[in-house]
Amino acid sequence: MQTGHELFVHGLTDMLDGERQLVEALQKLSDDSSNEQLKKAFASHRKETERQIERLTQCFELLGETPEDTECKGLKGLIAEKKAFMEEEPESDILDVFQVGAAIKAETYEICEYKSLIEMAGEMGHTKVARLLRENLAEERAALKKMEGFSKKLKPNEMMTAEQEERSQAASGKSTSKRAA
Repeated sequence: MQTGHELFVHGLTDMLDGERQLVEALQKLSDDSSNEQLKKAFASHRKETERQIERLTQCFELLGETPEDTECKGLKGLIAEKKAFMEEEPESDILDVFQVGAAIKAETYEICEYKSLIEMAGEMGHTKVARLLRENLAEERAALKKMEGFSKKLKPNEMMTAEQEERSQAASGKSTSKRAA
């Protein structure tokens, strides 16, 4: 890699692959969710992600470039994290909380990458490409905000076992025993 343009194309390719991975992952998140609103949010963002792929494809066309054959290892790692978590057979409420956290991580990753790509597009005078990337960025920011809202609402049914709660209260100096009068 010799030029900023090559780095830019590499970044676009990375995001294209990442968005493709997320289409499949978002379907699984939706399928695995027990909360109906969360299920709908993942399904809706899946459709947005398909449009983001179309915009990224348009970016390549505008640049006269062909996407490289590459793999977005950042998003692949987040997807692998969820697969590993599923092996622990979490309760549905715990899974929903985990999935919201995973979505927040993915959205944050995407937002950082899109911001970087938009900056590079601007520096190289690719105004139409930058506009398309800003549309993707706006959708990612909206998805992050939605997931942060779910994060505030969705909580595990059980935060701690009785034993963990006793240890926590003992460590904080609170007494859990009730004294008979």
